[in-house]
Amino acid sequence: MLTVLRLHLPSDIPIVGCELSPYVLIRHPDKSVSTDDVPESFPIEGYFLRYKWYRVESDKKVAICSIHPSEQATLQCIGCVKAKIPVAKSYHCTPKCFSDAWQHHRVLHERAASAVKETGDEEEDMYGRFNNATSGVNNNSNASVQAVANGTSQLHPAAVTQRNGGETWVEVGRSKTYTPTADDIGHVLTFECNVVASETNSSVGHANTIVTSRVIPAPLPSPRKLISVTNADVTGRLNSSSGTFTVLSYNVLCESNATSDLYGYCPSWALSWSYRRQNLLREIVDYHADIVCLQEVQSDHYREFFEPELDKHGYQGLFKRKTAEAYNGSDQTIDGCATFFRRERFSHVKKYEVEFNKAAQSLTDAVVANAQKKTALNRLVKDNVALIVVLEAKFGNQGVDTLGKRQLVCVANTHVNVHNDLKDVKLWQVHTLLKGLEKIAASADIPMLVSGDFNSIPGSAPHALLAMGKVDPVHPDLVVDPLGILRPATKLTHTLPLVSAYSSFARMGAGLGNEQQKRRVDPHTNEPLFTSCTREFIGTLDYIFYSADSLTVESLLELVDEDTLRKDTALPSPEWSSDHIALLAEFQCKPRIRR
Repeated sequence: MLTVLRLHLPSDIPIVGCELSPYVLIRHPDKSVSTDDVPESFPIEGYFLRYKWYRVESDKKVAICSIHPSEQATLQCIGCVKAKIPVAKSYHCTPKCFSDAWQHHRVLHERAASAVKETGDEEEDMYGRFNNATSGVNNNSNASVQAVANGTSQLHPAAVTQRNGGETWVEVGRSKTYTPTADDIGHVLTFECNVVASETNSSVGHANTIVTSRVIPAPLPSPRKLISVTNADVTGRLNSSSGTFTVLSYNVLCESNATSDLYGYCPSWALSWSYRRQNLLREIVDYHADIVCLQEVQSDHYREFFEPELDKHGYQGLFKRKTAEAYNGSDQTIDGCATFFRRERFSHVKKYEVEFNKAAQSLTDAVVANAQKKTALNRLVKDNVALIVVLEAKFGNQGVDTLGKRQLVCVANTHVNVHNDLKDVKLWQVHTLLKGLEKIAASADIPMLVSGDFNSIPGSAPHALLAMGKVDPVHPDLVVDPLGILRPATKLTHTLPLVSAYSSFARMGAGLGNEQQKRRVDPHTNEPLFTSCTREFIGTLDYIFYSADSLTVESLLELVDEDTLRKDTALPSPEWSSDHIALLAEFQCKPRIRR
């Protein structure tokens, strides 16, 4: 008969909206071992597996700490309650937890006070003075808390399926997988797997069970809004207006790179793909972008998750997987670039794929001596790619309809090599991409967008080439050129009139919101202070460039400041599921001039 050898859940904390998929190891009657499902419709020698999920409801109410969701809360911030801030954000597990989180927590109070425009006295009443006797936390925190009496009332009066002492077991699922709902918050879940005899439809042997930690709500990042760079009113709007379109660029951090070795500061449950994929999808969909450029998308995740899920939201996708000459992992987990566009706004015209490995082969054949070709290829072949998509707009725009011409847009999406000791390879890849785009521009009058993770900081040679159209011959990055592929430096040019979209923040006029964004831009490079923020690195690697002769920037997604991130200011985190932040720009096509 069948025997269940092991049950295991990949994530130690269940999250609302994130599917739980247990690992079930079984031994077959022939002594072979597998993780294959054995449903009732396809029994093996008269036996199958039956699954059940239960929500275990204690007669005691349990509140969960907003900072450490695996811990029960013992304190509640009264200021949050009075300000009508979501109650889940008001709970803390210890006085030290509350004190440590105050720098970030006070922002919630300030935003709530600003929203309702309370007077100073009313704000004092709202926040109160911190009760030192109750909490033991420094009075400087300027907030009051009360003890949370966990266990005073029943949280969910649900139908009783089983009673066990002070617990109620409510059956919530009968499949192998289960997605926690809001009703499960604060409760543990029990997964039950039984071997069942088909003939009697009864369980054989003991039930195999797993008990989870308490279900927590999905931590959400602070919402980001569009900031107009033309003084137009975009308040509360993320979707584009009728004559404009929006472009999102986002490195989503593929699962194979999201390891505890690299991101040990992030809780393991927040690093799990089952959690991150739902958080990333929610964030991407909420931006309502017309064009979405994603990097570090695993092949299997594109096929099994991103493409079908974004299709439900009206997107059509195209994907270019990295080449696998230098990669030594599974073909399924190799990542690449994915570009999606909203079907009601654009239609697909043409796709170009850039494989830098092929370009490396052509380059070495042309300029490298035979004795050095192997060394040259070892340096240049890094599997990076670019995906170029030509789209046709379905919406009207000033100057377009009157000329009766199709409005095309060319969108390049790339992920440049990451290694800092290969500055020549980074620059060569960017130069190769730009030369390809020049050929497309020469064949058609078409606006250009160049987006992605360039793994190059502002002021580097690749950034200079993109933004200035050339590289200074004495640029320090050019010192690293063991193959001589960057010489003469005068060839490192292009004719595309590219401008970084986010440099528009530096050119905005006066205004409170504008000044906030300007402070998040480097005054020397006019680029964001950072688009990637980990314990090891903080800086800008991601960009959206556009052709300034045919497009104008209308608005930009506001930049994130370090205070908005978790207090450890490192990504990924439970709120932000990548080590990069998303960039989004709204563009308008300039009217065409009849020649």
